[in-house]
This record gives sequence, structure tokens and C-alpha cells, in this order.
Amino acid sequence: MFLSREDLGHCHPDVVKAGAQQMELLNTNSRFLHDNLVLYAQRLQATLPDKLSVCYFVNSGSEANDLALRLAWQYTGHKDIITLENAYHGHVSSLIDISPYKFQHLSDDERNQTVHVAPSPDVYRGKYRADHPDPASAYADEVKDMIHGVHEKGGKIAAFIAESLQSCGGQVIPPTGYFQQVAQHVRKAGGIFIADEVQVGFGRIGTHFWAFQLQGEDFVPDIVTMGKPIGNGHPMSCVVTTKEVAEAFMSSGMEYFNTFGGNPVSCAIGTAVLDVIAKEDLQGNALRVGGYLARLLEQQKEKHPLVGDIRGRGLFAGVELVKDRLTLTPATAEAQEVIYRLKEQYILLSADGPHRNVLKFKPPMCFTEEDADLVVGKIDQILTELEEALGLKLQNALSLENGSSKRKVSVSLLTSLNLFFKPFIFGQNVSRLINVS
Repeated sequence: MFLSREDLGHCHPDVVKAGAQQMELLNTNSRFLHDNLVLYAQRLQATLPDKLSVCYFVNSGSEANDLALRLAWQYTGHKDIITLENAYHGHVSSLIDISPYKFQHLSDDERNQTVHVAPSPDVYRGKYRADHPDPASAYADEVKDMIHGVHEKGGKIAAFIAESLQSCGGQVIPPTGYFQQVAQHVRKAGGIFIADEVQVGFGRIGTHFWAFQLQGEDFVPDIVTMGKPIGNGHPMSCVVTTKEVAEAFMSSGMEYFNTFGGNPVSCAIGTAVLDVIAKEDLQGNALRVGGYLARLLEQQKEKHPLVGDIRGRGLFAGVELVKDRLTLTPATAEAQEVIYRLKEQYILLSADGPHRNVLKFKPPMCFTEEDADLVVGKIDQILTELEEALGLKLQNALSLENGSSKRKVSVSLLTSLNLFFKPFIFGQNVSRLINVS
């Protein structure tokens, strides 16, 4: 079985058919109006709150987030951006500037001085944890204080941008109420809120179509960006915003044009993706299978001292590996060993987070309970062998020391420390390959 990272699975026949049929008829650049553009925009907007009513179609998540910044700068007349620790929003220059995941190793002088980094709302490893009486308010107050500091230095906030659930940052689930309070502080300062749904949208979380909706019905971003699953691997993306923001952007006098953003083929494919999500109840599948996966992973936490935390929603989950559950010492090398060993068994997983110790689960939404059994069963075997080699048992998990003489694991474990590796297999039997990340 081969499952690609596309949410519907690799080469879904309905999506392939929709693209092929439209290519046989017409594909043109977006200067020329086509019904597919209007019809798809209506379908997409119907999944969002009414306030979010204007769509800009582009070709990638990076293009979407870059355009979102332009909208924010034009609408507010301000320049400063607040982003989160460990955030990643894309690969173009403007987005590297707001992606600590990428620029964290640069000196202060090399960083964009109009970009300000707020603490990640991580209740497992962050500044305010699950035992805090109100972590949402505590993390939001950090943003409020940051805004005050920016104002004291003469800056003005254009936007706060965050992934609705942090992915590269370590599968972080913000505490409920955090976004509402941040939005209140940011809007009071004259800025707007940008929700990046590039990796987490389109029903992946199961309970809702968009991950920002986990915060409650009273929270609506000013801009939502999307990519990746929107075209099931086809290069398309979108920015959706309010009428007020769009009108301010238009008033600049600078026409916005994107040659292939919203072309007839892309919109036909995007419509087919929405059709398949509904027809095959993939959002419901994400809820059901995601819950089953969560239960399997919680069992691993009860069994394996290397498993420090299980978190996620639907088919978006993280397993944080630690050497010590009290000090939360990251088990970086052990996480990489799990990845290498899984790859040998034709299962692709990756690790991320600031310490590269969080196993990331973002499988296609057609992922099944049988798939979950297979993957978690293999992880169970690998963790068992690792812990036996390390002399680690649940009752003495705090005694693990790096470099222990009991460690008798493979050379790849010893050489993988501080190494980020995202596996790709060439020349293998891909019919047996499962991609969980």
C-alpha cells in the first residue's frame, strides 16, 4: 500500500479525472474569467465564517502567506509582525523573516527588526504548562507585553500570524481561548490576525473543517491562508479575507495578478477535492481514526518511558520522546532511530519540533484503523528494543544517562544526534510504502 502525503491519498481517481477533463477542454491564465473560479470560490467560502468572503487564488502555501503579509501591511499601514517561536510559514524571503524555525541561528543583526517572536503556546514544554491555572491568558499576555514593547520603540503592529496548530514547531495545540485574547490585543493595537491553515485545514482535525475553529465559534481570523491539501498535491493555494481588508488592498492602486492562480484546471481539481472529502466522509474518518490512533498512542505512553507526551486532534498528532519525564530532556537521537527503523519497514515518519524529538503524524485522511495498528505496532517494537538496549524501564525512567555503557543500539542512533533527516526511498517497492507524516 502506498499512501502519499496528499490528504485524499495518492492519485485519487476523482481528482485525476477532474483535472484531465478540464485540461482536455481549456486551461488559461487567470486574466480570463472562467466559471470554475467563481464556483470553486463559492464552495470554498461556504466552509468558512461569513465574514471571510474574498478569495485570492495562488500557487503555493508560501505565495499565500506572502500575500497575506502584503494585505496586512496595506490594510493597517503598519509594518511590524508578531510570529511564534519555532514557527514556519514558507520559503520565500518575506516568510523566512517570520519563521524562527528557519532564522533561529542568525544573529540579531541579521534578523528583520520589524519581526517579533512570541512564546509558543506549548503547555507541555513551554513557559506556562498544563498545571498553570490559565495558560491561554498567560501566553496571550506575553503578546500583549510584546505589543507594548514595540510601541515604546516607535513600531506599529500590522499582524499576528500563527499556524492554527503548530506543525514544524512540534505538533503544538494552543490552549482554548488563546487566539481570542491574542486577537483582541492585536486588533486593539491596529493589527490583524492571520491564521495559517496550510498544514492543518480541510477537515484534518475531525471535529471541524478548519483548525482555528477549535478555539470556538466566537473566534474568526481576519485572514486565512491555505495550501497543500487544497489540491491534493496539485500546486494551488488560497488566501481568504474580509471585504474590508480586500478593499484596502485594492485601493493601493497596485493591481494584483497571478498568472496561474485560480486557473480552470486548478479550480476543477480543488472542487473535486471538496467533493471527495464530502463523499467519502474524510473529515468523519479523521475524527474516528484519529481518536483510535490517539488511544493506541496513549497505550504506548503507559508502556514506554521514552514517550513523554501524546497530543493532537484528529489525524494531526505528535509523540514527544524524552529521556526524563521530569526534566523533559529531549530524546533526539532516539526519535531519529525510530524514523530510520520505520523507513527500513517501508513506513515514512518524520520528527520535528525545536529539538527534533517529536514524531509527527499527518497521514492522508483516508488513513485507516488497520494502518494505525500497523504503524503503532512497529513503533512499539522499536521503542521496546531501544529501551532494552538503554536499560530503561518505566519505574526508573529518570535514571537514563546519555552515553550509558548499556547502550547497544545501531550506529545510526549514535550518529544521528542533532541530525534532521526526512527519509526518501528510491528504487524500492513503493507498493509497500506508507507515509504517516
